[in-house]
Amino acid sequence: MSRRDQIRMSDDEIRAYFAEQRVIDVATMNPNGRPHLAPLWYFPRESDTRDVPALVTWTYRKSQKIANLQRLPQATVLIESGDTYERLRGVSMECDVAFVEDTGETAEIGTALAMRYAGMEGDPPDELKAGIAHQAPKRVGLVFTPTKIVSWDHTKLGGAY
Repeated sequence: MSRRDQIRMSDDEIRAYFAEQRVIDVATMNPNGRPHLAPLWYFPRESDTRDVPALVTWTYRKSQKIANLQRLPQATVLIESGDTYERLRGVSMECDVAFVEDTGETAEIGTALAMRYAGMEGDPPDELKAGIAHQAPKRVGLVFTPTKIVSWDHTKLGGAY
């Protein structure tokens, strides 16, 4: 078995990794052909068409990443962790990107993000929903659906290189 095969994550491991991590790095293409890289909060959402979840987020409607995605609705998304070689883990994905333009749906995305990052469960408080509803018209939801996935988990090597 190759070292590459040894460190590859299964779909279930990727799903668990998505659930535990907090930030994605999203690369889109600027008009000059250079990548534009931006960190975003996200949450995983099960997909009907893929074995691994899509990743959902929102961003400002007038952001550079939205301008880039309007030209080319594709991105490379990276989630990575680990501070030493034997603890490196990550998933890099080429993704098709769908826009969520409906203000109500965008508010739902914003609420889900706020709840996740505040560690809240259950029904969102009215104050939170009102604050998110105020922000939603300025935002666009984004759904990143992986088309190609590369993963690595060096902890599977047991410290051997």
